[in-house]
Amino acid sequence: MSVTATVLPLAGVVLGSAGTLVGQYLSTRVEARRTRFEQASAERSERKEALMEFLSAAQQVEMCLDRRSMGERVDESEVWKRLHLLWLAKKVPELVCSPAVAQAAHDYTLALDALLRGRTVADGSPPKRELRFAFMEAARQELGVASEPLRRTPSTGEPGE
Repeated sequence: MSVTATVLPLAGVVLGSAGTLVGQYLSTRVEARRTRFEQASAERSERKEALMEFLSAAQQVEMCLDRRSMGERVDESEVWKRLHLLWLAKKVPELVCSPAVAQAAHDYTLALDALLRGRTVADGSPPKRELRFAFMEAARQELGVASEPLRRTPSTGEPGE
């Protein structure tokens, strides 16, 4: 038996095995990358849902405050219901979002609670509008869409704006 007859089949087996191992390695890497992407996407979706739930509850409280400011009477039971939903919705971002978002939601909730109950907001506290903007900016960063803060003043329509 010649050396060639022995070496060529062994080389084929080695190359075949190496090809199989490389293929499995690349397949595993792709699958791991896909799994990480799907997990990140699911987490982002969960955070977005939590933020939307909180914003919806906060908007309901803001509507009650607007109705009061226009002289409309808001039932005490509705006030308590809105406050309960707001505080409950505030807890969800605390569970699934970053500490910055959770703190911004907490600060905004405290201000809305005080205003809806007819209390004054603590001295030195930013107004409700500023707390809402702080929450929105923290939420934008949480979702990865914050390139620069949103402009909060009306546009003058001049070039460059």
